Amino acid sequence: MINLCDLTYEELTEYFTKRGEAKFRAKQVFSFIAKGAESIDDLTTLSKSLRENLKEDCEIFLPRIERKLTSKLDGTIKYLLALSDGNIIETVAMKYHHGISVCVSSQVGCAMGCTFCASTLHGRVRNLTPGEITGQVIRVMKDLGERVSNIVVMGIGEPFDNYDNLIKFLKIINHPEGVNLGYRHITVSSCGIVPKIIDFAQEGMSVNLAVSLHAPTDEYRKAIMPIARKYSLKELIDACRYYFDKTGRRITYEYALIEGKNSSDECARLLIELLHGDNCHVNLIPVNDVKERGNVRVSRKRVEEFKNMLNSGHVTATVRRELGSDISASCGQLRNSATEKN
Repeated sequence: MINLCDLTYEELTEYFTKRGEAKFRAKQVFSFIAKGAESIDDLTTLSKSLRENLKEDCEIFLPRIERKLTSKLDGTIKYLLALSDGNIIETVAMKYHHGISVCVSSQVGCAMGCTFCASTLHGRVRNLTPGEITGQVIRVMKDLGERVSNIVVMGIGEPFDNYDNLIKFLKIINHPEGVNLGYRHITVSSCGIVPKIIDFAQEGMSVNLAVSLHAPTDEYRKAIMPIARKYSLKELIDACRYYFDKTGRRITYEYALIEGKNSSDECARLLIELLHGDNCHVNLIPVNDVKERGNVRVSRKRVEEFKNMLNSGHVTATVRRELGSDISASCGQLRNSATEKN
């Protein structure tokens, strides 16, 4: 059974022409999906006979809301969404003055094993399809009745470990006949799969790239990120510089501060040496409290000191705004709690 949400505009056009239908049928269906169609019966511009014929080999499926939590502190909304096979994923809607940003998952679980992240605790179950990634955005827009202004592929999963489906999702969400969100309003976050960063630079999409750095040396990074055992910091930074050269998009380096591991003055100095002169931005993140990991959150004072050291060393750094702290808004926490109950 084909989920029509998984098809790019071009694939949908090919699908209808092979069925002997006019090309404009693809435009109609693609637009209906972007507006929140949840079944073939919702495609009301198609004849009843065509809809019945379509049901023989295809469907439309959007992730269903299993649970929804709204922060009383800042209005952040965390969705636990159910997929057609019963797996569940997380999606977060964050409200800013400029609009709504949606953080989407790219996998059910994650295989990367970063020691500060709850998403990896149960490993990776499977990749999400393009329609399941797109469906998270459409579900949020349909639930809120508002258009999304930005998307971050920064939820559960490593996007570059699901590369082909990620690229199809980006094409679907960007297409003018669909959601029509510009690439520059989309950020993809990776723990640093070097060959895929290089491939991504060559896609010609000019999507924003955020890279989980989290340490200034190979030794420190290997202690908290298994991916560092495969790709050195030099390889990673060179790939990021290549991405900037090809796209002109400034790299954001995510840096989760962990007490006793990567938050010392020495680490700040080494980070300045590593990034000095690059067109980049460091996003400092006080590590989330994940009881299974045993990491200790740094004090607010230490965060500010670390940030000031970087800025004084001419490396632009800010502290990520913490959202939804009262609704388990860090990646994987809500899904893990639901998994453990089942």
